[in-house]
Amino acid sequence: QVQLLESGGGSVQAGGSLRLSCAASGHTFNNYVMGWFRQVPGKEREVVATITWGGLRTSYADSVKGRFTISRDNAKNTVYLQMNSLKLEDTGVYYCATTFGWEVHPSKYDYWGQGTQVTVSS
Repeated sequence: QVQLLESGGGSVQAGGSLRLSCAASGHTFNNYVMGWFRQVPGKEREVVATITWGGLRTSYADSVKGRFTISRDNAKNTVYLQMNSLKLEDTGVYYCATTFGWEVHPSKYDYWGQGTQVTVSS
C-alpha cells in the first residue's frame, strides 16, 4: 500500500524559505512521477512541480519557476520541494502525490499524502 507523508510546512514571512519533504513507502516507484500540488480554500488544487523518480524530467508551474526546486533522494524514497523567495500567494496546503508514468494534472494522480500547511505572511 502506497503511503506518502509530507513534512516541513509552517509559517514564514514573505521572502523567506521552506523545504517540504515527502517520504514515500509501500511500493517500488520506478517509472512513477512525483508531484507537489497546492490548494487554497475556494480554488482547485493546482500543480506546483513534478519530477520523475529518475530525476531526469521536471516541470514547474509558471508562478514558481526560478523560486522553487523539486528534487528527490532515491536512497531515502523522498522527494523535496525547496521553496525560496516565498510570496503571500504561495500560501496553501501542499500535497505530494504519485502515479505511474508522466502526468501533471492532479486528476491523474492515484496516491496522495495528507498535506502540509504553508502560510506566508507579510
